[in-house]
Amino acid sequence: MAEQFLDTDALVDAVADAEFDRTPAVVANAHITGLSVARALDAHGVPVIAIDQVGDGVAPHSDAIDFAGRVRYPLDDPQGFAEDLAAIADAAGEVVAFGCMDEWVHGFADAGVENVTLPWGNHVSVLDKSRLYKRAEELGVPYPETYFPSETDPDAAAEELGFPLVVKPARKREGEEAIGSNVVEVVNGEELHDVLDAAAAAGVEVMLQEKVNIATGKDRSLASYVPEAGDPIAVVGNAAVRFPLEFGTSCLVETVDAPEIEARALSVIEDAGYYGISESEFVYDADREEYVLLDINTRPWKWVSLPVSVGADLPYAAYADATGEAFKAGEIGDGRWVYLRDYLTLLAGEETFWDVLDTGDWASLVSGAFETEGTLTTGVYRPSDPVPTAQLIDTEFTDRDYYCSC
Repeated sequence: MAEQFLDTDALVDAVADAEFDRTPAVVANAHITGLSVARALDAHGVPVIAIDQVGDGVAPHSDAIDFAGRVRYPLDDPQGFAEDLAAIADAAGEVVAFGCMDEWVHGFADAGVENVTLPWGNHVSVLDKSRLYKRAEELGVPYPETYFPSETDPDAAAEELGFPLVVKPARKREGEEAIGSNVVEVVNGEELHDVLDAAAAAGVEVMLQEKVNIATGKDRSLASYVPEAGDPIAVVGNAAVRFPLEFGTSCLVETVDAPEIEARALSVIEDAGYYGISESEFVYDADREEYVLLDINTRPWKWVSLPVSVGADLPYAAYADATGEAFKAGEIGDGRWVYLRDYLTLLAGEETFWDVLDTGDWASLVSGAFETEGTLTTGVYRPSDPVPTAQLIDTEFTDRDYYCSC
């Protein structure tokens, strides 16, 4: 565990004073996803440096983190972030970077620091939704009906789509900053033009998209690591429970057998020339009666500890390729992942939600036995590494907060 969340200068000094027998990993941001990546790497003895713009995330409090500290935020100050990253990398000698939200992925790539190894490449070709959907069109992979204001008059597009429709930014995090969310539902022309005006003022590219009639509980996502050379490591997950229930983030995910989803996702990824970790998100369109591609996240994501737990150790596979270490994926099994903070909130406050975990699951969670046996894993809670959970409780029940869209 990092002894404290350091300011940038102190972090650089601490890293410079340390002796590493392996190349450290730098993980950003330092919250739920960063915690899962750090735990996966620490299981193989990889030193981990967690960085963020603030110290209120859960990751710095984990035993998997060697050092944690503040850097300038790449969305606010990209040049400052590049300088901070370079100082950390110079202090360590070299590092392998893991960006756990889109802005950190872009930040690492745009920084162009020589001794920072990126275990991914060509990410913009799929992370930018305008390019993603055009590629899906060429490959015959179904996706929601979509129009780009730069190509089609917005009012004409709205007439084709009908209201309500959704407006999405081509680049997620920049869009969240400009229009308040990465998905904005509008119900009339006035609301549409308000969102378009806000996006234009911020210089953010957006698209107009049909509101898909999503079949709740039937989502499919391919969790994968595609190397520059060699076979992908992949497993398909189903977000069986979301928080909030219909359109929220993943709350309980289970592995499923879906070879058609794997084939569709990999066709887009490989055609784009992307290599690295990614999550390819599909939803079932009840009107079309088929799965449609929503997004490909070219980075680790909230439930990345599920593939790790079933034998698809995506973070270490990426690290091993980046550093020339030997790694071979074993047999991939079945498993489930739960984020207890959101799951328990549903149980406590959502009358229509019924518990899908049984008494054995809860006994395994309470006792901590799930860490060494069974098929269930978690997002943050682990009795063997308890302080991140304590930090989550602290921010939940006090006026402190940590924002993360993951």
